[in-house]
Amino acid sequence: MGGKSLRNRRRAANAKSPSLETIEAYNSEQSSEEQRICKVLRREIDRVLSDAESKIWHAHPVWFLDGNPIVGYGKQKGCIRLMFWSGQSFDVKGLTATGSFKAAEVRYTTAAQIDKTALERWLEASKRIQWDYKNIVKRRGKLVRLP
Repeated sequence: MGGKSLRNRRRAANAKSPSLETIEAYNSEQSSEEQRICKVLRREIDRVLSDAESKIWHAHPVWFLDGNPIVGYGKQKGCIRLMFWSGQSFDVKGLTATGSFKAAEVRYTTAAQIDKTALERWLEASKRIQWDYKNIVKRRGKLVRLP
């Protein structure tokens, strides 16, 4: 494999893929039902987090507040996963803990499963409750809650 690490090969492939340049392109690559899910999620996230920056990050659509990742979604086997980086700390129900940090998720197989009222509550909580993922590397893996 020419001495390149798997990570570097993936990074190079992602950098060359036009499908990963925009959220619109990402969404259009999904199946028709997954496109409907992505369309609803994007519309609601953009509406509630109107001050957030959105971009493709690590090959998935992600929204940031002041450089800190807040929410994103991506294709998983058989579903679209919506993930909140600080979701385990939210004071609302409906999310499942994921990973070894503070993230929480919900998975959708149809757009009809999206509870827009719950989604709005989670998005509002994501503005108020944040862990500092932006500086996690600088802090050597230690998360600090933002004021």
